Amino acid sequence: MSAQDGNWFIEHFDSAGVAFGLRLKQKLEAVQTPYQHIEMWETDTFGYLMTIDGATMLSSRDNFLYHEMMAHPALFAHAAPRRVLIIGGGDCGTLREVLRHGGVEKAVQIDIDEQVTRFSEKYFPELCESNDDPRAELRFEDGVKFMQECEPGQFDVIIVDSTDPVGPAEGLFKAEFFRHCHRVLADGGVLVQQSESPLLHSDTIIRDLHVNMREAGFDHTQTLPFPQPVYPSGWWSCTLAGKGCDVGAFREADAAGKDFDTRYYSNAIHHGALTLPPFMSAAIGT
Repeated sequence: MSAQDGNWFIEHFDSAGVAFGLRLKQKLEAVQTPYQHIEMWETDTFGYLMTIDGATMLSSRDNFLYHEMMAHPALFAHAAPRRVLIIGGGDCGTLREVLRHGGVEKAVQIDIDEQVTRFSEKYFPELCESNDDPRAELRFEDGVKFMQECEPGQFDVIIVDSTDPVGPAEGLFKAEFFRHCHRVLADGGVLVQQSESPLLHSDTIIRDLHVNMREAGFDHTQTLPFPQPVYPSGWWSCTLAGKGCDVGAFREADAAGKDFDTRYYSNAIHHGALTLPPFMSAAIGT
């Protein structure tokens, strides 16, 4: 639930009894699509802000944290990623990070709502700078249906860059969906799913993700926490799963010697994120 209090946008996360706010300059535009209500704002200190159904999606100031951690840990956990599938990710920031890896030959992005991409092109053009890369394919359709119909072994890495597990994204957190991911991944493949707040969801959503991923056939699962100021609690996570691949390890030398710049991700950050605080390990059961 969100509210506009004078010149503030405030998102209330009622179940946890917390809220987050950004001071606004103006509301820019809003669109009701067949799937969701998308609004664009200009904030005082965080640049542009996109919200969907009243929930914060991304801001200009801190989106790099999320996009880098959704892409690089998974790609460096794989031995040699060439074919990457992104489910969701309509703002195209994760796609941009994926295509920084020169070994990637093809990156397919499947998002159900084209309007997210159109707003991103307008307000976050820096995130869309790889949209015209010949390796990129943008498709606007149902990601769950795409996975159900996709041929086995088509991708090396699958990135589920989804919204919260409600509405159109609810099915992306279920064991049935992860079974399709397991089938579509080639041997040695890596799946990564955004997995909400470690502080608020370790004993619910994150724990259940590990259970569902393993039930779907994945050999190894690992959650990596990272900061994300505009999301509930200011602390977020991604959860990796490996198909015959230990996602608790990664190509550290390649990460250290990468030929592109990042603002948050590094081999040291990756290594540190693999060590979970005790309360998370206890909640997840690792």
